[in-house]
Amino acid sequence: MLLSLLDLAALLFFFFCWIGYSLFARKRARTTHCLSSILCSLRIDWFTTVMHKENQVADASLIGNVERTVTFFASSTILVLAGVITVLAHADEVVLVLNEIPMSPDTSSILVQFKLSVLAIIFIYAFFKFTWSIRQFGFVSVLLGASVEYHQGNKPEEERQRFAMHAAKVLDQSGHEYNKGLRTYYFALAYLSWFLHPVILIASSAVVVAVLYRREYRSRVLRELLATKGYVPGKK
Repeated sequence: MLLSLLDLAALLFFFFCWIGYSLFARKRARTTHCLSSILCSLRIDWFTTVMHKENQVADASLIGNVERTVTFFASSTILVLAGVITVLAHADEVVLVLNEIPMSPDTSSILVQFKLSVLAIIFIYAFFKFTWSIRQFGFVSVLLGASVEYHQGNKPEEERQRFAMHAAKVLDQSGHEYNKGLRTYYFALAYLSWFLHPVILIASSAVVVAVLYRREYRSRVLRELLATKGYVPGKK
């Protein structure tokens, strides 16, 4: 058997934490104030303001700055993948290093290759999320350019509001994909602890969930963002 019962339990717990928290955060955002919900509201306010501006140069610059940040992570993911594949070709040497670590249980080349393969899949997932986010920020740029017509063409307020709402939703989805990519990085760091011991992987997965929850629902920056609209942390 490639994986021991403890290794299998640790791996299942890792994916349970990752997938479970993602589903939890998406559902909870509908009923509880959090970073994603307040940012969605602020993005709607942003595009509502854009509908009445003659010049969108500053707005385009802001979108471009965020897009460059996402592009940086996408490029970094490619480099990480290259490193993982390189290490995968030298699994025997990795086994020698791991077996020298006192807390690390005895491992094999096949097990190390399996762990590295899963790690590569995790970063491939992150790459797809970042690149999809980049494409969606490109869509936002198109919408930003199209918004000029709504101002110069003296469109009815109802049409402006509809355009602003849907454009903000596209921007919000871009941010969600970026967030999913970042969340993948968090859990990938926890996954690395599996090379030391499966118990450490279990502990690291739980710590990542706790950190993400605190930042999403209990952080100081959340309180300040909510205060801009007179909200407080908790139920909507």
